[in-house]
Amino acid sequence: MPSAYYAALDQPLTSSDDDEEEDIERHQQQHRQRQQRRPKGAAPRIPFLATHSLPPPMALLRGSSGVVGSRRRCLRTAGLFGGALIFLIALCYFTLNTDTRLALGLGGGGGGATDDSDEGIHLGKHSQSLGLSRFRELARQRQTIPAFDGQDLPKFASKNRKDSSIRNPYRSYGILSRALNESLHLCSEGHLDQRLYVQDKPVAQYGHLPIIYFVTPTYPRREQIPELTRLAHTLLHVPRLHWLVANDQEGCNTFMDGMLKRFGIPYTHLASPMPSNFRKVKPAPRGVANRRAALQWLRQRNLTDGVLYFGDDDNTYDLGLFSEIRQTQRVSMFPVGFIADYGVSGPVVRKGKVVAFLDSWLAGRRWPVDMAGFAVNLEYMAQFPNVNMPYKPGFEEDRFLRSIGLRLDLIEPRGKNCSQILVWHTQTKSKKAAVVRLESEYLDGRSNLGALFRSLKIMGVASASDTEGPKALISKNGKASDHATILS
Repeated sequence: MPSAYYAALDQPLTSSDDDEEEDIERHQQQHRQRQQRRPKGAAPRIPFLATHSLPPPMALLRGSSGVVGSRRRCLRTAGLFGGALIFLIALCYFTLNTDTRLALGLGGGGGGATDDSDEGIHLGKHSQSLGLSRFRELARQRQTIPAFDGQDLPKFASKNRKDSSIRNPYRSYGILSRALNESLHLCSEGHLDQRLYVQDKPVAQYGHLPIIYFVTPTYPRREQIPELTRLAHTLLHVPRLHWLVANDQEGCNTFMDGMLKRFGIPYTHLASPMPSNFRKVKPAPRGVANRRAALQWLRQRNLTDGVLYFGDDDNTYDLGLFSEIRQTQRVSMFPVGFIADYGVSGPVVRKGKVVAFLDSWLAGRRWPVDMAGFAVNLEYMAQFPNVNMPYKPGFEEDRFLRSIGLRLDLIEPRGKNCSQILVWHTQTKSKKAAVVRLESEYLDGRSNLGALFRSLKIMGVASASDTEGPKALISKNGKASDHATILS
């Protein structure tokens, strides 16, 4: 580019707007005079500017440094302002904490989503770098989540787990936002093992064994007390065991308190109700609040010596299972019987190593196992402060195991390389509590029926009514008798 192009920019900034107008008018007048002196019939003259590389606009500005000066001042000011703005943004991003950056919309600086995350929320060790601030931020946003009636849950479950565009009611409580802050109430505890003998040996001889923390979620129903009683008589034979019974109920069940104390097994009774917004969702995430409450109880007491096992109240357990899981170093696994279409769910083992899984329902789960099919060492679990379990039916096991950073090479196969069934997913047929028509006047101290039905009502099994239900049949010598005849 010719140096004349930049001549106007190099002139001192002394001209005014009036000087500029006079220069332009003088130039136009000189051009008209030259045109008048030109002889008639002569070829038209080519303007001077057309024969040079200098553009006409710049030629007009050669003598008008006022406009150029204004331009330079604007450009210089804009450049300084832009540079300062970029510097301030960079300074804020690298010096402000995560919460402030999130509030300003600058991002958390924690990186994108990984394979162990949903919508950028990391689990296990990944969530340590992200911090609790991100979880709080998402918790504040959960009021914007649309209502969900549970009708599309099967469609959601069939989607790939990486499809983060689907919104559902479990978003605000599961692995995405809610930490272990369940509403729980400690009803009662008993840490003294009152059993004199366990498997023909004094209790004191088992003091060297690691403790098994046996977590049992339960909920009020007709079968609750019988099933807990049956389970207790299995656990009575297991040394060095602490039974965590978490009941899905607002208040404490005094009958259950007395029953658990009577067994003599070291225990903790928690009241941990399911959040109200999940009670009408089908299928409901039953047992999640109870297990989360137990995890919270363990974390609050900083327990790192022992083994964690989730044992439902309706399962059937071989006593050999407890010997197998007691030596768990990280995570042990074993098959569970009576699961879905195959009748079994468990690991596939080759050369003593878990290489895959057998289960009839995959649904994109990395760890397709049953809740009763694994045990976790508490010292290993303590490495992951953000251990969690989502309110997401069918995915509780998978996401819990992800939250503790599980890998295939860490799994310890038990039960003769997962060839034995040591736990069965048995289920009791559920019915509504019975109502029997029996006049209240006969439920006094004159017979045992008053105390009997009061006990049955507390357990949720049956109740007596003056007006509802089938009339109670009371017989003698094979014939039904009138209530007054027998009970008066």
